[in-house]
Amino acid sequence: MDYPMKTKQSAGMVDGIPTDVMLCTFLDKILVTVTQRGRLAQWIQVPLDNVNLSLGDNLSAGDDDDGLLPRTHLTPRTLLGGSNSERETVGQLYATQVASAILSKDPTESRTVLLGLGLVEASVSSREVFYDVLELLLQCV
Repeated sequence: MDYPMKTKQSAGMVDGIPTDVMLCTFLDKILVTVTQRGRLAQWIQVPLDNVNLSLGDNLSAGDDDDGLLPRTHLTPRTLLGGSNSERETVGQLYATQVASAILSKDPTESRTVLLGLGLVEASVSSREVFYDVLELLLQCV
């Protein structure tokens, strides 16, 4: 892997709040952060090194119908934050979506994805917010 590490960034307004996304690739991990108002409140990891693809997970990257569906074999784990079950579930969904997008680009990827989230409380459960944040994430992946 090349040094220095590769970094990608995107930014946009999500529910009227400036939102920044950054992806940094390290030798052993892929770090992704999503921040609003400069905060990071939750950390989730998704290991990609020992994934067992089932027949249903062997989707091609060009399959438009299933392009946003997360891979079912991924196992996100909240490391920090997740103060309530809704926030933890949403955080794990974002982490699984990011990991799925990474695997769609490179099915041989084996590093662990580490996602740091800092979404304001009010924006966690909105479907529109979810898709806006996901769009920013996919710009970096």
